[in-house]
Order: sequence, then C-alpha cells, then structure tokens
Amino acid sequence: MLSKDEPMSGSLVLYIEALIFIASEPISLKDIRKVLVSAFNTSMPPEDIEQALAELKEKYQQEHFAFELVEIAEGFQFMTKSAFHSVVDEYIKENNAKRLSKAALETLAIIAYKQPVVKSEVEHIRGVNCDYTIQKLLEKELIEIQGRDHGPGKPLIYGTSPKFMNYFGLKSIKDLPQLKEFTKRDEEIGRLAEIEQSIKEEE
Repeated sequence: MLSKDEPMSGSLVLYIEALIFIASEPISLKDIRKVLVSAFNTSMPPEDIEQALAELKEKYQQEHFAFELVEIAEGFQFMTKSAFHSVVDEYIKENNAKRLSKAALETLAIIAYKQPVVKSEVEHIRGVNCDYTIQKLLEKELIEIQGRDHGPGKPLIYGTSPKFMNYFGLKSIKDLPQLKEFTKRDEEIGRLAEIEQSIKEEE
C-alpha cells in the first residue's frame, strides 16, 4: 500500500504502470492522480506522478522492450516502438475488414481542419452529400457531436474525438500536418502522408 511517508516508492511506479496498461484510451495525469487519491485515501502531489511517469518512460526506452510509454491525446499510453510497426501494421491490415474509404478520409480531414464545423460546410467543400459518411465516422467514434449551431435550423456541430488523436498518433489537434486553406469546392482533401500510411484506402 502507498502511504504519505513514501509517495515516491517503487510501488507508485508500479501502480501507475498498471493503470496505463489497463486503460483503453490514453489516461491523463489528472485521472491518474484522481484514481490514486481515491484508492489510497492519501495526498498525491502531481510532481510525484510526473517523476514516476519519467521513470516509466526511461524504463521502456531500453532495447529489450518492444513498446514504450508515450504522451498522446493529452494522456499517456503504451505504444509499439517504430521498429515493430511493420509487423503491427500487417496484423491490423489482416484483421480490419472495415477500412476508411477515400470519402471518409476526405470528410474526416475537413472536419479535423475546420472544426467546429456543420455538415453543410463539409458538403460545400466536398461538393457531395455527406450524411452517410458522417454517420460512419460517428459510429467509428472518430468524430463527435459538439453541440448545435445558432444559425437557421440549429444544425449539429461536429469535431474530432479523443479517439481520433489516438487513432492517428497525435498528441493534440495542434500536431495535425499543416495544409493550405480550403479555397475551392473541388480542392483535393486529405493528402496527409501520416494518415495514409496508417490506413489503406478501399479499392
């Protein structure tokens, strides 16, 4: 058990390691601290958690580990090291029957760069109806509804979800590759090398 007398004990590192391991999404420092304070009914200075996280990062940088601790989507998560990406990518290709289509990638790119955005603006840029594509992106939890616009009809407002950043390996939305402003309806969308390396378009 943790105690107030040994906040930096090795057990703290192990507890945090366990939390990150079982979390299905990147877990923030705030959430880590909240769980530890609740579990042990003791104070938990953020500095202690940051030190434990630093120790974990250093530990998993060693060559005999195939994964590492990374800060992503405003949280922390274990991820496979780049040297093993080819094997992991092959596994994902074999097991993901449903992949994002070109239309889905284009729609997702528009939402990512223009968010918060309403469907009519996405359709204006793409030049086609996006009802089906947006619904599929919602089902995959790559985008989310962020409220309603105050304009006529009060249309839904869309933006990317935390899963989007995790899916594409982004620490925050600010890490998106820089693109030129969308100035033409028929302008090509979604030519993101980082994204297209992660997802193969449907034939």
